[in-house]
Amino acid sequence: MGNAAAVMTGLNSIEIQERPTPDPAPGQAVIRVEAVGVCGSDVAYYRYGKIGPFVVDGPFILGHEVAGEVVAVGEGVENVRIGDRVAVEPGTPDRSCEECRAGRYHLCPNLEFLATPPYDGALLQYLAMDARCYFPIPDSMSYEDGALIEPLSVGLWGCQRANLQAGDDVLITGVGPVGLLAAEAARALGAGSVTLTDISDYRLGIAADHGFMVEKSDASTSRTFDVLLECSGANGVLASALGRLHEAGRAAVIGIAKTEEVPLPLSILNWKEITISMVNRYNNTWPLGIALVSSGRINLEGLVTHSFSLPQTAGLSH
Repeated sequence: MGNAAAVMTGLNSIEIQERPTPDPAPGQAVIRVEAVGVCGSDVAYYRYGKIGPFVVDGPFILGHEVAGEVVAVGEGVENVRIGDRVAVEPGTPDRSCEECRAGRYHLCPNLEFLATPPYDGALLQYLAMDARCYFPIPDSMSYEDGALIEPLSVGLWGCQRANLQAGDDVLITGVGPVGLLAAEAARALGAGSVTLTDISDYRLGIAADHGFMVEKSDASTSRTFDVLLECSGANGVLASALGRLHEAGRAAVIGIAKTEEVPLPLSILNWKEITISMVNRYNNTWPLGIALVSSGRINLEGLVTHSFSLPQTAGLSH
């Protein structure tokens, strides 16, 4: 049984190579990978070779939005069994540090996250991980839907970080996949209204097709909101969007800015007592995400725009 992998061999270059087929260690399970989404971080590593302090310095496998079928289980594994269809949470914490013991496993300083140097990702045939990172999905969900639980989890965690309450009017800036999924999460969690802004008519059209209110980013409006989910990372967007919050408004910063420092309207933030929370991935969101998608409360239609086989990934790099 081979284990073909799409290996990034340099900037803008991918080759299909054979990697050892993994055997599960105690506590691990092996999946046959069936679907892998392409994240903006994958594109950044592919084009530029780094994101902040994380640098690709040798052959590297991309991909952390993953779903597959369990084909082998190690000693002591009880939460999954061979044949289960699973969505994968891509970060493995050490489960023993202070952050993990406090329930903040996503902030574990020793987190091993797929496709974040030095850890390879999931663009290969067979993947072994801590079985506690696998969450069974029902037959009604496709493997593509299972892979989308990862970006959906970013949106769900953003809603939790913003302390979204039922009935809140929510503003989402940036209608990329995460922005759209954050909107779906907000609606499913009981938001009173959800409005998305972007500079792209195409992306706003997709959001409108999902039943959301939309605005062009440069539209002139005095409407204000209870919650802001900033998903664009674009220069100046956070500062201007914070000005659209009510008194005691709450914001979650999901998009990663291209600069380490961004200006903030402190006079407005202080006067209105605006709360700003940062978002680092997610915490314990897979069960909720799977339940919301499988029940039909979250609509994933239109998010998968292209599909490629593993061998085709090499051709895409030329």
